[in-house]
Amino acid sequence: MFYEPKNGHGLPWDPMKAIVAPRPIGWISTVDAEGRVNLAPYSYFSMLHNAPPMIAFGSEGMKHSAANARATGEFVFSLATRALFDAMNASSGNTPEGVSEFDEAGIPAAPSRLVRPPRVAASPAALECRVVHAMELHDQDGRPSNGFLTIGQVVGVHIHEAYLRDGRFDAVAAGTIARLGYRDYAQVTEIFEVLRPADGGSFPPVR
Repeated sequence: MFYEPKNGHGLPWDPMKAIVAPRPIGWISTVDAEGRVNLAPYSYFSMLHNAPPMIAFGSEGMKHSAANARATGEFVFSLATRALFDAMNASSGNTPEGVSEFDEAGIPAAPSRLVRPPRVAASPAALECRVVHAMELHDQDGRPSNGFLTIGQVVGVHIHEAYLRDGRFDAVAAGTIARLGYRDYAQVTEIFEVLRPADGGSFPPVR
């Protein structure tokens, strides 16, 4: 099968998000210009750079999280886990502007150290961020897409010590989850370690 997205895929459901998967879930908290708190999950989310660390989330439409981050220059990412799935899912609803999903979904919040938005108290890890880029995405012909990308530099990191094993963050113990296509999700239940060639590893034979 081959298709050009501009002409449609002809399938019962769009396969794109199932192909580009699993995707980390950016559980993003922000405050608006009046200090009102917002919390929402984004699967258009990833880490982009290491030094300095930068993460990004994409919004289809100028939703509350993107608008608030632009207005205040700050946001917080809280790690979404299997134990917190119901709370994360509840925070994805269309809550009216100015109404906090922390309150609506009964999610306890904890204060951040360097930015104003709070973090999810029960999350194993959270990243405090300051916005360094915010832009609207354009297509190959230069037309606006109504998609908005927000990139933040991580300025503060919270890690619950229960999820540190020999100095490494344990994603299996944390129960990290990710978004797949359709209505599907995945949980990190197993990991494996491989050395890259630069680390002293070797290439397997090509068959």
